[in-house]
Amino acid sequence: MDKKFIFYIVKRYLRFDREQPFIFLSALLAFLGIAVGVMVLIIAMAIMNGFDKEFEKKLFTMNYPLTIYPKLLGSVNENLLQKLERKFPNLLFSPYITTQAIVKKDDIMEGSILFGVDFEKEKKINEVLRDAVKDKKIGRFEVIVGKEMFDRLYLSEGEKVMFIFTKTDPSGFALTPLIKRFTIKGYFKSGLIAYDKTYAYTTMESLRKILRVKKGEFSGIHIYSKEPQKDIVKIKESLPSDVGIIGWWQQNRNFFAALAMEKRALFIVLMLIILIASLNIVSSLLMTVMNRRKEIALLLSLGATKKEIKSIFFYLGSIIGGVGIVCGIALGFLGIYILGSFDIVKLPADVYGTSKLPLELSFIDLYSIILGAVFIIILSSYYPAKKATEVNIINVLRNE
Repeated sequence: MDKKFIFYIVKRYLRFDREQPFIFLSALLAFLGIAVGVMVLIIAMAIMNGFDKEFEKKLFTMNYPLTIYPKLLGSVNENLLQKLERKFPNLLFSPYITTQAIVKKDDIMEGSILFGVDFEKEKKINEVLRDAVKDKKIGRFEVIVGKEMFDRLYLSEGEKVMFIFTKTDPSGFALTPLIKRFTIKGYFKSGLIAYDKTYAYTTMESLRKILRVKKGEFSGIHIYSKEPQKDIVKIKESLPSDVGIIGWWQQNRNFFAALAMEKRALFIVLMLIILIASLNIVSSLLMTVMNRRKEIALLLSLGATKKEIKSIFFYLGSIIGGVGIVCGIALGFLGIYILGSFDIVKLPADVYGTSKLPLELSFIDLYSIILGAVFIIILSSYYPAKKATEVNIINVLRNE
């Protein structure tokens, strides 16, 4: 094949034809459609991936990367904690005691999950709590609550509030709920209402005294790991049979499965925009073939091969689509930069956990977009190119 000849004809057919302006207009619409489709797909995937990462980060913190818990009749104690700390010095461990309680102020009551923790250890693995506590010294029967609970109960720092526990206390001939007053030392804000509404933290000694938990016994152990999927396997091998371990992704499996399905559905729907735009490539090339039949027949009669004619129209469609993809990628990154740099879209922080639109485009998403768009353009260019080789030379030259 003569490459110079092929690209000379391609360059000629890409020019504006005053006699047939609709062919050029159809090609221009195809180019714009593909560019806009790729741009929209890139921005949409960046937004979806950004929200995924934002929720993942918050759930990673509040659910903790890994959590050790006792199975039925099992025990999590100081001996197990020390054993794990010696065996896995690269991990951070924070034991805790937990119970359910009702927080009451005046006539307002809210359900709560109260954690008794060692704040020095907990601050190392929970940045939300670390930001809330800062340099505060949390003493006995003092508590840090979630921002949502703080607002709903109209609490203020230094105020005393009543916690009603599920554990009962024998009194005379009846069992009464165990009640204890705690001093509010502040609030934390994770950005996720489910946690800000129910979670509260106090010292381990306070909760141990209220619940009468033996010294050295825990409800579980929170673990910070940079690679929890790998470390969970190693830790599981070191645990007794009556103790289990769970990762944050296992606790939120359904949530992330729903997000992944939504992302795939959005990708397919937006890819249809590129598919529809590629139909303009098909129509534009077919009109070019019909309009250039005499030239095609003449080129074939002068010695051009069918493979060269096919390549001309295939390259023509590929150039229109390829330039559209490149421009779409450039516009997509420009859109991500603008949305990320300027407060064009503001989100309600109490709903989404962030007031800024989260944007993060992964390499896999970008690769999938480009690969899908290229595949559609190749298919769209092949059929008109094949039709161009089916021109009947004798009939065309005789009649036209």
